[in-house]
Amino acid sequence: MSTATTGKRKLKKAFQDEQERLCLGSHLSVSGGSWKAVEEAQQLKLRSLQIFTKNASRWVQRPIEEKDALRFREAVVEWGSHPISSHDSYLINLASPKEELFQKSIDAFSDEIERAQMLGLDFLVMHPGAHVGSGVDAAIDRIAAGMLECFQRVPHQKTRILLENTAGGGTTMGRSFDELSDLLAAIDTPERTGTCLDTCHMFAAGYELRTAEGYQETMQQLDRTIGSRRVFALHLNDSKGDLGSHLDRHMHIGEGLIGKNGFEQVMNDSRFDGVPKILETAKEDDMDRKNLTLLKRLARKTPTA
Repeated sequence: MSTATTGKRKLKKAFQDEQERLCLGSHLSVSGGSWKAVEEAQQLKLRSLQIFTKNASRWVQRPIEEKDALRFREAVVEWGSHPISSHDSYLINLASPKEELFQKSIDAFSDEIERAQMLGLDFLVMHPGAHVGSGVDAAIDRIAAGMLECFQRVPHQKTRILLENTAGGGTTMGRSFDELSDLLAAIDTPERTGTCLDTCHMFAAGYELRTAEGYQETMQQLDRTIGSRRVFALHLNDSKGDLGSHLDRHMHIGEGLIGKNGFEQVMNDSRFDGVPKILETAKEDDMDRKNLTLLKRLARKTPTA
């Protein structure tokens, strides 16, 4: 084998290793069939993916047909079997003190787990919910009870449930690392649970990401509470709202108040090597490619943490 050929193979291997380390992805549309999102992920050269398995604004949707699930799984194998998440319906509220909504949420979330497992997904990201006045402690007990009921209904196969942090607007749960840690402890099923951290939500909730000193303090708080090993996915979104604003408004990377410096910190943090990093930004004007290109440029070859 020639020296030139060996060199090319080494470069290709290094490039592939770097892409797997970054594990960049996006939330893509399943319009026309869930496998369409996988095909688009392949075209975009993504290494992770997030989808909805049903309409996020409806309680009930027709079951996934086995032929469609098979086509999805075949597309995943062709793509490369990279990490895939689904996101639950925005209507679900396992923290609700109202019994009717609580039971309806249990039914809907159990269905979300079943759908994710039928597709063979790695993760199901969920919003913990809002206590609407019942208080944080009552909400933690409520969410844990609801989650455990869902787990009893749907035996574990593969899909891990990831509680997503929130920007802290209103009475939403999961606004702090401490709250997420308390929720995980109350659910007490570590083999089936973890967290997904959203950069916009972190920043809007008051966690500094923009400076090296501020970012390290944020990560120290994470390590003291949840622990970075319990973070199985990241949502990469810039923020329209300022630090501590509690405003949940996503912006394109570098166009919000987190800015490029903040995302440079994230992209070079070895805690998150191989962790799916998913864009949840608007799709107009081929912005996924532009955001992905910028994130890759911000990622230096030598991690800083």
